[in-house]
Amino acid sequence: MNALLPDRSYHVLLVEDDAADALLIEEAMTDKGMVRSISRATDGITALEYLRAPENPRPDLIVLDLNMPRMNGRELLGVLKNDPELGMIPIVVLTTSSTPDDIAAAYSRHANAYVTKPVNLDDFLQAVRRIDEFFLEIASVPEQHGEG
Repeated sequence: MNALLPDRSYHVLLVEDDAADALLIEEAMTDKGMVRSISRATDGITALEYLRAPENPRPDLIVLDLNMPRMNGRELLGVLKNDPELGMIPIVVLTTSSTPDDIAAAYSRHANAYVTKPVNLDDFLQAVRRIDEFFLEIASVPEQHGEG
């Protein structure tokens, strides 16, 4: 099925306070041709301000760190997934925490994928592709069968 799906590029909102981690993710997605544009926020409050500003493009994907100042990723994930306008944006949690509680909490708040740092870039990029495949599949118009 992967061969049938087109490679797409995304507008990504990267919510990450560590400059080195942000650069690594940006470079990996850019090198694979997955990024149309990328915006960055260093905490949850800045991310919400960006997402709620009408002049900013709506991201196709949010890459979210959990451990940040002001509003952490756990809090932001809860706010986003309960917002009727922002709740449908796919979110990949990318964090240093591999504790079962954090993983379970992220999925219970409807994260679409969870990847731990230090990141295996292939695993991260594959998680993004799987989300895209899922959304393309559910967004496609079903064929009309039968005679009309």
